[in-house]
This record gives sequence, C-alpha cells and structure tokens, in this order.
Amino acid sequence: MKDNDLAQKELFNPKFGKIGYIQVYTGDGKGKTTASLGLTMRALGRGWKVLIVMFAKGGEDYGELFSFRELSPKIMNQLKIIQAGIDRIVYKANITNEDRESVRNGWELAKHASTSGEFNLIVLDEANIAIELGLINLEEMKAFLKNKPAELEIVLTGRNAHPDIIELSHLVSEIHPVKHYWDLGVSAREGIEY
Repeated sequence: MKDNDLAQKELFNPKFGKIGYIQVYTGDGKGKTTASLGLTMRALGRGWKVLIVMFAKGGEDYGELFSFRELSPKIMNQLKIIQAGIDRIVYKANITNEDRESVRNGWELAKHASTSGEFNLIVLDEANIAIELGLINLEEMKAFLKNKPAELEIVLTGRNAHPDIIELSHLVSEIHPVKHYWDLGVSAREGIEY
C-alpha cells in the first residue's frame, strides 16, 4: 500500500462514510474569513453542524453576525458562534491578561467541541494570528489537528500560518494582495469589510 493510500485510509471513517480534512486560509490579502464563512454557509445548507470560534473578533459590529442571527431557526440550530477575542486589534506589544483569558476560553471550548461528536465543521477564525502571538500554543494546535476525529473538517484562518500548520493541512490557500482600495485611502466599509 502506498503512503498516500494509507493516509487516505486513516482519514476515512466508515461509520460516517466521509473524510474530514484540515484547511488553512492564510496570506496578507483580504478574504480569508470571508472564504471560511462561505464554506460555513455551504455546509449549513447541506445539514452540517458548524462551530465558529472567532479568536480576534470581539464585539457585535460584524455584518456576518447580523446575517447569522437572521437565519432560519432550523439552520440556527446547526450553528454555534463563540467570540473569543477582544473588540480591538491585538499586537504582541498590547496583549493583556484579558486577551489571554478570552482566547484560552475559546480554545478550550474548541478542543472540547472537537471530541463531542456534535459538529461536522469547526472554523477557527484568526487561529493563525493567535498562534503567532503565543495566545494558542503551537504544539497544542498541532496535537489537536493530528488527533482530530477522522470525519471532522477543521478550518484555520489568519495571516502568517506557521509552517508546521501548513505541513499538517490538506488544503492551504494563500491569499496575496495584488491591489487594494485601502491603498487609495478608502476606509473599511460596512457590509464589505465588516
């Protein structure tokens, strides 16, 4: 048996008849979270149960949150969103204990959810940033990904995905900015950027 055949067999769960892969959306371009939310809508439309953990997006002023709240009750029963970030931009120089605690709580919930059997897809939005900032331990994330249930699909978003995370993943999309209206001085626009 070839290595690729063995890897596929190990990922396949005969009970569910499907394989769950690890996806990463990274790079300096716009659209990483947007891609994961599009995937979320597709999965919900197919009856999947989805968990989104937002590691760098606290507060309520996000268009996607408004949209998700308006989904039908049936689809809302398939979706859980956890905001595990503070409502501000976090850099290495301004990390607080509140940031650490918020991310730690979200990360613990994600780890528990992965083994609960409740979800088909878990989106870890801005997890790459949380790893880069040391708010999520890289070795813990690697163990989490290596030991995920075979049928569980996991998506990580955020700039600067660590090479070890890229190596463990099955799909990696790197979004490069070619041109952006921000370079012309356009501010973030409601309905487009948030």
